[in-house]
Amino acid sequence: MRIGIAHHLGWAAAVTATAGYEVVDRRRIELIEPGVPNAPVHHEGGPYAMHRAAAPLTDDELAALVAAVRASVRRSTAMALDGLAQLASACPEPIVSLSVRAWPAGFPDDIATQRRVPFESRADSIMYCQVLAEIAGERGWQVHLYEAKRVEQQACVLLGVRAEEVLRAPRARLGSPWTSDHRQALAATIVAT
Repeated sequence: MRIGIAHHLGWAAAVTATAGYEVVDRRRIELIEPGVPNAPVHHEGGPYAMHRAAAPLTDDELAALVAAVRASVRRSTAMALDGLAQLASACPEPIVSLSVRAWPAGFPDDIATQRRVPFESRADSIMYCQVLAEIAGERGWQVHLYEAKRVEQQACVLLGVRAEEVLRAPRARLGSPWTSDHRQALAATIVAT
């Protein structure tokens, strides 16, 4: 089985599908613990006063906050992926991969750079993707990166005449919700094959 993730700041739509593209599970997973800032670089360390509740943090203060948030994201994400692995243990196919949105190669990892435009608007989102990839790798799952704007079209090309049925029929079978996030996550599992 393959898991596709369409993430947001602090949560994600996760779709688990078989090798034959049948959706066996779709759920919202929490990627961060309650009460923890979900976008520390953008909201607490970015250049825009409208996002901050207080005076800007120093680089060291922001680095400490980001480390604490990342630890929270690791704990919460690990629990969420454990839940998906537990589901898979009752299925005939094991989980073999997790697909997550790609991030730019060479994205800076130092806080002083991340808090500046244009990096501050992407740093938090990239942290979630990196943590998802790290935890999947620790579980022995292959990690596939996908381009969010192109993944559905790529899946349609691979599926040919079956595209509409595979990507949209789960809504009729599973009921709501079946949103663009779910389609994107499912498409990511197809492209990963």
